[in-house]
Amino acid sequence: MANFGVVIVIVAVIVTMSAGMYTYTLYQINYVTADVGETVIVGPVEYVITFEGTHEGNEENTPENTFVMIGITAKNISEEKTVVSGGQFYIVDEKEQKHEAHFGEFSAKDLLYEGLDPGKPIERTTQFDIPYDEETQYKIIIRPQKEQSTVDTALVCLTNCWLKNLKKVKKVSNYSVICIVLCDFYNITHMILQNSYGKI
Repeated sequence: MANFGVVIVIVAVIVTMSAGMYTYTLYQINYVTADVGETVIVGPVEYVITFEGTHEGNEENTPENTFVMIGITAKNISEEKTVVSGGQFYIVDEKEQKHEAHFGEFSAKDLLYEGLDPGKPIERTTQFDIPYDEETQYKIIIRPQKEQSTVDTALVCLTNCWLKNLKKVKKVSNYSVICIVLCDFYNITHMILQNSYGKI
């Protein structure tokens, strides 16, 4: 009878931990890494990001610091129309601080909000107002639109990046989570069995 009770407890622990891991993976952001100039996919859209240099704006729109401009090639790889907007893009500085894109109508390609037809790529630009340092590492984050059902978010190396190191850190982080969960399960199961057979 005691052994049956132990089995029930172990099964309950396994089910609870499985449900927790499922919920964790379901809502966790999945960062898809790429280098500048490489293709990266977020939801139904395929992106290529390029570094277009810096500029000081124009008479009507000048930055507090410096405008860092990126080129955006976006292609809808689904069979339904979708959208892309400047609000999806952020630049990350050396302090891991995110800065929003700045729309200034500096050219006809400046991205605000645009529809994407299936299979038809567009080329646009956007910029970020930051204290730019040419020796600093910068990354671009591309988030999906709310209506695009995906947990993927792109992390694109823009300047002075070491992509292989970023991938290694990501793998180590994932393995650490799995190891922690397995160790906790082993400790809980061992404790339950030890207490039960100790009473017998």
